[in-house]
Amino acid sequence: MDYMYWTLIILLFIIAYVGLVYPIIPSVLFILGGFILYGIFFTFEPFNWFFWVVQGLFIILLFGADYIANLIGVKKFGGSKAGVWGSTIGLLAGPFIIPVIGIIIGPFLGAVIAELTVNKKGWKEAVKIGFGSVIGFVSSVITKGAIQTVMIIYFIFMI
Repeated sequence: MDYMYWTLIILLFIIAYVGLVYPIIPSVLFILGGFILYGIFFTFEPFNWFFWVVQGLFIILLFGADYIANLIGVKKFGGSKAGVWGSTIGLLAGPFIIPVIGIIIGPFLGAVIAELTVNKKGWKEAVKIGFGSVIGFVSSVITKGAIQTVMIIYFIFMI
């Protein structure tokens, strides 16, 4: 029976990693779900208040990393708040409109369209900002992947 429990916990962790590239999947909830399932199936004893505080700080880092990486990517290439919002909307809509590659094309097009329509930027500058949004997204995925890995390693270390 332990194998089945561990399979469910590991499956939740894997889904959390899938959420890195499909932002509609709330990665952090799946990681927390893995922790809670461990507590239900085995024991909550290793999870003292310090464990939950540390994990809470990692959760804050996850949300912050997502926003900050996107903001830096767009701003560094000359974008505005409209570009950040366009990139974010494209990031969420892209995978549904264009499966698989929409995760890259979505933020790019979102930033480009926002900068062209809202700020009336030129085509060349808008494309540069769109490229910055993709760099921000990729940076965010790498950063969040590292944070999630540390969260899971800390969990394993505690049990």
